Amino acid sequence: MPRIVGHVRALNRFPVKSMAGEQLGVAELDWQGIEGDRQYAFVRAANGTRFPWLTAREVPAMVLHRARFADPGKPKTSAVLVETPDGATLSLHDPLLKGHLEAGAGEPASLIQVARGCYDSMPVSIQSTAGHAALEAAHGCTLDIARFRINVIVESDLPATQWQGRRLAFGGEEDGAVVQCADPIARCVIVTIDPVTGAKEPRVLRTVAQAFGNAYGVYAGPARPGLIRIGDPVWLVD
Repeated sequence: MPRIVGHVRALNRFPVKSMAGEQLGVAELDWQGIEGDRQYAFVRAANGTRFPWLTAREVPAMVLHRARFADPGKPKTSAVLVETPDGATLSLHDPLLKGHLEAGAGEPASLIQVARGCYDSMPVSIQSTAGHAALEAAHGCTLDIARFRINVIVESDLPATQWQGRRLAFGGEEDGAVVQCADPIARCVIVTIDPVTGAKEPRVLRTVAQAFGNAYGVYAGPARPGLIRIGDPVWLVD
């Protein structure tokens, strides 16, 4: 029988891959993921590998750039604005922004738009408050959950890894989304970058690797399109 395992505490959407994003009150889940999530990305123009993205690995200050849709309800057609670390607000297409990122990377870059999202693996990331608390306990201090770039944060006493291979339903049956939880999310050096200061703390990744097998949160894929709202009950349905 379905049972409630928690409530939605926070929803995050990241219009530009590797930049800070925006908090949502309601997220629309379609077959490709949360509408507008990772819709844009900068790519390393001369990189022909399977991972061409220009990310905070190359330019750590990318996490200090906050991207948002000018019209939040229409992400596929809306302009994107980027608040830079120095407080300026630029269009995502502003040549000054591109030039600044290229200077940080030391190589040319291009901006692309992919409506289905520029994902490393699966389109939705989920973590529970219990899972994050376990990491903080292992690390020995508080950690800003924003450094892990999670889409759906669930207030729950259960670690998100307990939902691996199972389905979660959000809200009511009429318009609530359903996701299929999959593998734990393998982590990389980006989690070592403080999302507020940009300072690096390598020990964060060591804690994730040594105490949690280098995984934090779980990936999920859409099983039924719908809405996810702050405060929604989260049901474990199978």
